[in-house]
Amino acid sequence: MTTLTAPSPTPQVDHAAVARRAAAKNRRRVKSVLFHTVAVVATVVVLYPAAWMLFASMKPNSDIIGNVQLLPDVWTMEHYVSALSGIGGVSFWTFFGNSLLLASLSVVGTVLSSTVAAYAFARISFPGRNVMFAIMIGTLLLPFHVTIIPQYILFNNLGMVNTYIPLLAPKFLAAEAFFIFLMVQFIRGIPRSLDEAARIDGCGHGRTFWRIILPLMRPAIVTSSIFTFIWSWNDFLGPLLYLKDPSLYTMPIALRQYVDQTSVSDYGAQMAMAVLALLPVMIFFVVFQRFLINGVATQGLKG
Repeated sequence: MTTLTAPSPTPQVDHAAVARRAAAKNRRRVKSVLFHTVAVVATVVVLYPAAWMLFASMKPNSDIIGNVQLLPDVWTMEHYVSALSGIGGVSFWTFFGNSLLLASLSVVGTVLSSTVAAYAFARISFPGRNVMFAIMIGTLLLPFHVTIIPQYILFNNLGMVNTYIPLLAPKFLAAEAFFIFLMVQFIRGIPRSLDEAARIDGCGHGRTFWRIILPLMRPAIVTSSIFTFIWSWNDFLGPLLYLKDPSLYTMPIALRQYVDQTSVSDYGAQMAMAVLALLPVMIFFVVFQRFLINGVATQGLKG
């Protein structure tokens, strides 16, 4: 006798749920397109001045101001030859070397002094620590222009004007409150159990700082180094105030000389000099940004 099996019921399709999923997928797609469109437009707006500067450095002087198009009709490299030849009897490489020396020593001074000061504020208990830290944070509210006159009078009385000492001394004396605050906050995120383990092994503050804390501060050190290098390289007011000898001038001051040297400014050489001045900053950032990104990415792994 044959047994008849009832056919299995056909699964019901929830058309409303399918429609909702399709609508949600379309909304995500539209949001993604809008986001990337806005990102591309913002990138073009941000990079356009740099692109215009680059192409303007390869235009004849007559086309830099009178021609608004991005790409030049006539390509020329004579502005780079003029920029590399220097100005006022001082070669381009002299300006470049002066800026590189100041920026490099500023990074060294800022990192050394700020890390030591930050460790003292974050890990060492001493009378008046909180008051001193509050005063240091308060200096962030003071504009640089407020301290220009007393600083200039001080260095002038010490006979240090027309030298690099006024530009470098504050870097080695832990006068950069922003970087000290940044490093203090970073050190406070490092577990104190590491300090206690080092103390059990007989380490004092010096060895604890050098062997334990300093290697873990690499993200904060790289961040401070990047900002210090860029700020020092682009500094115009400080060198303009303290340096009188053209052989000591930095790139920003040399760049300004192309505007002041004649009644008719050499805009082509100025654009070429600006491009050459921008390259070291871009290279420095590209080389060290991976350390910064890696440091930020691993901050959530501390336990």
